Amino acid sequence: MKAKINEIFSSVQGEGAFVGYKQLFIRFCDCNLNCDYCDTEFENGIEYTPDKLYEKITSDYNLNTFHSVSLTGGEPLLSVNFLAEFLRICKSNDFPIIYLETNATLADELIKVKPYIDIISADIKLKSATGLDTKGLHDRFFVQCAGIETFVKIVFDENITNDEIVSCCKMAQKYNFPLILQPKMLGDKMSVTSEFCTEILDKFTSNYLNTRLIPQVHKFLNLR
Repeated sequence: MKAKINEIFSSVQGEGAFVGYKQLFIRFCDCNLNCDYCDTEFENGIEYTPDKLYEKITSDYNLNTFHSVSLTGGEPLLSVNFLAEFLRICKSNDFPIIYLETNATLADELIKVKPYIDIISADIKLKSATGLDTKGLHDRFFVQCAGIETFVKIVFDENITNDEIVSCCKMAQKYNFPLILQPKMLGDKMSVTSEFCTEILDKFTSNYLNTRLIPQVHKFLNLR
């Protein structure tokens, strides 16, 4: 049982509700989506078995210095059988918080690793920004998030529609999770104006108050 890992690195979480925390990032290769705005190169990597990956991170890093270990990608849940064994090993030892970054489309896979996940950073993919219609997949996924601390990011640009805003707010109300609005970036610059961001935030909070606007902070800080 192996998974291809693109990179392992220490950095600061720059997105979502846990901005500013030091994390160890494990970036998995491959993704089941092809978002228009994706800026991640994750095809190349090194194959690990679950025990070899555990040995790698515990020998190279002092895990006591990290708030959490971020499983990111790509889409980590594509390697669900590997993840289940790797996380079983982690949880049987003294290990930091497990933080899953996911596109929130693989509900059945989440079920297999749910007992090991502490925090879920999930995405709602807007068709206006990604070209993808994943609403039904998200709905199934969020059912399975019950019992896990979950927040949801929404990457948006100038094409976001009022229907999308209302739909996202209804889904957030249904599952009672915080919404994090994340303007699409062009390099280290936002693709939309600050005024437009404020306008979109106002539209969201008029429908769902538990909404925040947080750009990709690591890009402003020139971090990975």
